Amino acid sequence: MLRKLGTVSGLTLASRLLGFLRDVVLAATLGAGPVADSFMLAFRLPNHFRAIFAEGAFNAAFLPTWATAEAKGEDSATLGAQVLGWLTLANLVMLALALGATGWVLAALAPGLSATDPRWALTVTLTRITFPYLLCMSLVAFLSALLNSRDRFAAAAGAPILLNLSMICSLLLADHFPSAAHAAAWGVLIAGLAQVSLLAVSTVKAGIPLPWPRIGFSSNTRLFFRRLGPAILTSGALQVAIFADTIIATFLPQGSLSHLYYADRLYQLPIGLVGAALGTVILPDIGRRAGRGDETGMRKVLDRALLICLVMGVPMAVLMATLGEWAMRILFVRGAFDADAAQSSAAILAAYALGLVPALAVRSLVAGFNGRGDTKTPLKCLTAATIVNVVLKIVLSPSLGPVGLAVATSAGISLYALLLFRTGRTRGYLDRPPVTPSVILVGAGLISGIAIVLLKEDLLNYALTVTPEWGLLLAFGAVAGTVALFHGVFTLLALRFVRTKC
Repeated sequence: MLRKLGTVSGLTLASRLLGFLRDVVLAATLGAGPVADSFMLAFRLPNHFRAIFAEGAFNAAFLPTWATAEAKGEDSATLGAQVLGWLTLANLVMLALALGATGWVLAALAPGLSATDPRWALTVTLTRITFPYLLCMSLVAFLSALLNSRDRFAAAAGAPILLNLSMICSLLLADHFPSAAHAAAWGVLIAGLAQVSLLAVSTVKAGIPLPWPRIGFSSNTRLFFRRLGPAILTSGALQVAIFADTIIATFLPQGSLSHLYYADRLYQLPIGLVGAALGTVILPDIGRRAGRGDETGMRKVLDRALLICLVMGVPMAVLMATLGEWAMRILFVRGAFDADAAQSSAAILAAYALGLVPALAVRSLVAGFNGRGDTKTPLKCLTAATIVNVVLKIVLSPSLGPVGLAVATSAGISLYALLLFRTGRTRGYLDRPPVTPSVILVGAGLISGIAIVLLKEDLLNYALTVTPEWGLLLAFGAVAGTVALFHGVFTLLALRFVRTKC
């Protein structure tokens, strides 16, 4: 598991580092004003639908069905061709709607942005450029599932690198476009085409024949669609909270969407490196074990994944909550992105940190259900969590602004993880968690967090006297390194209790 996780996380880290470079260029070029808001909204809309249809729901329903069919020696080629046919048809319908009725789509999904708003015309134009990215990502998700079912994770994990490279290049050539926002939008579309090409070539090299799309209903295709319905509702419910952020933020002061975006970029880094990577790695493994009826093996896979989430999540949450402003200043304060914007984004990031560990664990917990072909239980759990999430957003945002949206997100994801965990324990999907190691790891996090709050300003002042130009980076590196070493020692102590119990 660690070897596979290393492959996915390593390429994801490379992608995220390039993503931060992309955001540095983006922040310096667009800043956090109305033009940036227009691009962020145009970029978010296809990504919302991608998360619902192309990744979350599709992978949850297709990958276990495909893995089980192959484990049982059934006809997986027909399943792939028919699923690809329906996936392509659905995306073409959505694309036609988005391009032909862009104004209606924006009015429905961003009601705080009216036709009289100065951002309206630019947002409509940018959305028409970026929305075809959804079709590209649907094809990428399909090809990634085929590769992941054979334990080939590198191409799919590395594909997002092309998005970052494309956007960086397009922003550097912004003088050749009507605006920097146009350049970024075209970079998104070009990246989608490049990612499809990469995954198609990788699939052929892996010895997996590329299926030709067909419309039909084999027995496995019908099973896929029975699982897809709850999976779509699950992914849709998860996106409702994100849609709520977008909708509510359009009613908040200008710049709120941009502050949310930059905070979310740092928040998503550990989720991508650990949470999403683990979910990607264990889903086909659990699917194959489910086809063989290996319940003990499935429990061990999930238990190990959750332990990794706890070990890595606690120190990451501490650093996000205590050093967010330093990170924002190091990464983004230049050009149009000033210190006030960094402070606003850091406050949002600290609120996101409250739910980081549950957010890391959710993908693995959901994989424990989806790998067994159960897409209904995550839907039930998420529905309750989403109601709490959205209600809290509505209640907290008037007084706390975008920080209230992040607090509600943390509360919702924590409730979702708790419901999944309790249900999984009841059904025997995972073993009883070791209490003592958990207390050790969480206690270490509290100790290190308090120490950072008490000492960080003195450390920063000292570092600035040593090297005024690089003092902030030096102080950040010193604190992060100390936290990593401190938590490493406590992790070894916690693992001794795990081994003793086993």
